[in-house]
Amino acid sequence: MPGTAPSRLAATLNDAFLLLVLGVLAAILSAAMVLQYAFGEVPCPLCLLQRAAMFGVCFGILRHFRDGASDRSIGIAQAFGVLLLVVAVRQTLLDIAPRPGHAYVGSAVLGLHMPVWSVLIAVALLLAFAVKMAVLGGDVAPGAAPPLVWAARLLGGYVLALCAVNLVSVVVQCGVGQCHTMGYRLLE
Repeated sequence: MPGTAPSRLAATLNDAFLLLVLGVLAAILSAAMVLQYAFGEVPCPLCLLQRAAMFGVCFGILRHFRDGASDRSIGIAQAFGVLLLVVAVRQTLLDIAPRPGHAYVGSAVLGLHMPVWSVLIAVALLLAFAVKMAVLGGDVAPGAAPPLVWAARLLGGYVLALCAVNLVSVVVQCGVGQCHTMGYRLLE
């Protein structure tokens, strides 16, 4: 019966899509790190949570490539996408009417601040996963094509390096106490 067995084309398209999402998130996280280190944009605690949620989406996707196609891996990525949306909407709503001393943290990129970008990124991620499921379905053949697996491993190593740098940065910024946006606690 046609349509019952997952096609190799659907599996390849699924893996290519997930690799593209991983690459875009790696670029976004890289841009955030460049803004932090090159331009002195100290991330606020909610910004750090948004980064953690983006890393969570990446790890769900990386798990897909490591363990094979499963709805569980994509479910992890989607759950972190929802977390990203919740945190970003909260921060956007907190800062929608700037109060003295509580304006948006950081400078605008293309006219939008990080929390607003994060809302757009989260909505785009969740819509992309929904469209992928609608078009390709959940039943894709396990086992990605070797070039895609190689690219995912390379990109995964880069994401892990970004995560490690971010973790060290957070420890330097926050120490073992509550995080703040006034500078780096351990360097002051």
